[in-house]
Amino acid sequence: MIRIDNDLIDFISNAAKNTYPNEFAAFLREDKGIISEVVLSPFSIFGKNSSTISHFSLPIDHTIIGSVHSHPGRNGNPSEGDLNFFSRYGKVHIIVRYPYEQDDYFVYSRSGESLEYEIIWAL
Repeated sequence: MIRIDNDLIDFISNAAKNTYPNEFAAFLREDKGIISEVVLSPFSIFGKNSSTISHFSLPIDHTIIGSVHSHPGRNGNPSEGDLNFFSRYGKVHIIVRYPYEQDDYFVYSRSGESLEYEIIWAL
């Protein structure tokens, strides 16, 4: 079961809403078994049909476990381009679809299989 911090869900939703109609994209950091932070790549490009994030500009950091990106439409399924990226970097990938609410999150493995997740509320 993938565990995601509620504050991170709020951050991602707000970032996606503020980037709309372009896609938002970033990397994910895990701490103590909970995905709790995004890491922005300095050379990210947020576009209407796709986003580009470069893992080459990131420091070596074993707490980075995957990526997150938004879809400006109602489709939460990964595209062929998404699946290609998933297979090359990380083990957990999140897609959040418009309108970017808690029910609009989809979590995938590096092979594109759907993963179950739970939202963890900070104490």
